[in-house]
This record gives sequence, structure tokens and C-alpha cells, in this order.
Amino acid sequence: MRIVKRKRGRETYFYLQHSMRRDNKVVTREVYLGKEIPKNLTKYKDVLEKETIRNTIEKLEKIKDNFQKDWKNRPKSAKEAELESIAIAFTYNTNAIEGSKITLPETMNILKGGFAPNKSIRDIKETENHRKVFFEMLTDTVPLSQNLVRRWHKELFEETKPDIAGVFRNYGVSVGGYLAPNWWEVPRLMRELINFSNKARLNPVELAARVHYRFEKIHPFGDGNGRAGRLLMNYLLWKNGYPMLIIEYKRRQAYYKAFSTEEGFKKYLLRLYISVHKSGYL
Repeated sequence: MRIVKRKRGRETYFYLQHSMRRDNKVVTREVYLGKEIPKNLTKYKDVLEKETIRNTIEKLEKIKDNFQKDWKNRPKSAKEAELESIAIAFTYNTNAIEGSKITLPETMNILKGGFAPNKSIRDIKETENHRKVFFEMLTDTVPLSQNLVRRWHKELFEETKPDIAGVFRNYGVSVGGYLAPNWWEVPRLMRELINFSNKARLNPVELAARVHYRFEKIHPFGDGNGRAGRLLMNYLLWKNGYPMLIIEYKRRQAYYKAFSTEEGFKKYLLRLYISVHKSGYL
């Protein structure tokens, strides 16, 4: 958003201007501010922000509708092949973000029953376990709960990090310069997060973004929070009929940077989601 001024005769008038993309065109909207710039622009920004949100929601719902039509028309074998392809890409990227040295071709080979020579057993096991949990996540019919998230984490890491697998941390942690909440607050914060996820009336993509952000800020486990959080995000998308989102390894710096604030992360993820799925479903 920016402030623009226009002269009419001897008078100067100010407007708050915002540009957005709609139907492959850039559309500019303005709100009249007056002959002077108000000290508080919040209510004027809200007017433009609401229109931007409506535009975004329309795009997200169109993505969902077109995805569902496409998915419904696919034969079972095509659906299975597509999910296997997603499992490979998701597993490679989510593990690579966390430091795994397994390449995409090696991930494909491992998940098809092969092996990756000269790679650590830990990375190989976590690759195999991620695929397993991914397919369990797709078919889980129980409501989202702390126990479900802990089960996913346990199955992801029980062979490589058995001392922390599926167990909320009982010690303090920091990530970069961020100090996570005290460990004794984790159970309460997770209850609040699950309650928010189950009751919030938000578009599912926005919900997935906010839940992922809050989960990472809680940092409930000693390790593996990123992978668990990205599974949680895709669980919410898939269960609400939306195509999943893979955070690619090459985008990791922008992804990390977006965690500075919840609103910033929400906007980042919505933009990314629409960009990723635009060609297929808009």
C-alpha cells in the first residue's frame, strides 16, 4: 500500500492506494483520505485489506473446487501414482530442509525398495519412516489431537531418536535467536493449538498456515518439529479437500524468514500456495 497525492486546481488530495493481481491482471484500488493524511490509517488499510482477503479466498476456493473435480475423475491407479509422487517429493524436501544428505533420486530409490550407498543409516531410516507416516496421515480418520501428533513424531523418529520420539520436551530449547516457551507450558499450549485448529472458522489454507506457525513457535519436541509441523499443515489441507503444499528445499531461506510474525507467515504461505497451484487449478 502507498499514499498518493493529486492536485486539483489549488487543492491537494490524498489517497491510500493498493494494487493486487486478479484474473491475471493487476487491479488498483484506492481509498480517499482527505486533504491531509490522517494520523491513524488503520481503518483505511482495513478497507483495502478486506478486498484483498476476499480476492485471495476466491482463488483458494477455486483451487479446491477444480482440484476436487480433477481428483474425482482420476482412476484409482492414477491417484495412487500421484500420491506416491507427492510422497517422494515431500519426503525429500522436508528432510533436506532439516539437513538430510539424501538426494531426490536417492529418495526415489529408497522409497521404491532400493538403497542409497554412502549415506547414513539415520537419513535412510528417516526417509523410509516419513513415507510411512505420510500415507498414514492421508488415511487417518481420528480427529486432530495431541496424541495423533505425538504418534506421527514417534513413528518418524523411533528408530533414529528413540529418546525423544513422540515425547514432549522437558527442557528448554532455542532455535537460532528464538527462545521457545518453557517446557512446562508445552502441554497447555498444544491443547490450545489443537482447540484452535478444530474450532477456528478460517479458510483451511489460512488455518494450515497459522497452525504450522504456532506449532513451530511452541516447538513441542526436542527435535523434528519442522517435519512434524509440515505433516500437520498438509493434514489440515488434505482433510479439508485442498491439494497439499510441499515447501521446497530451494525455498528454505524465504520459508525461514517468513516465521518472523504470524501475519507475515500467513501472507507468505497464502501467496506461495496460490503460486504453486495456479497453473494446475486456477
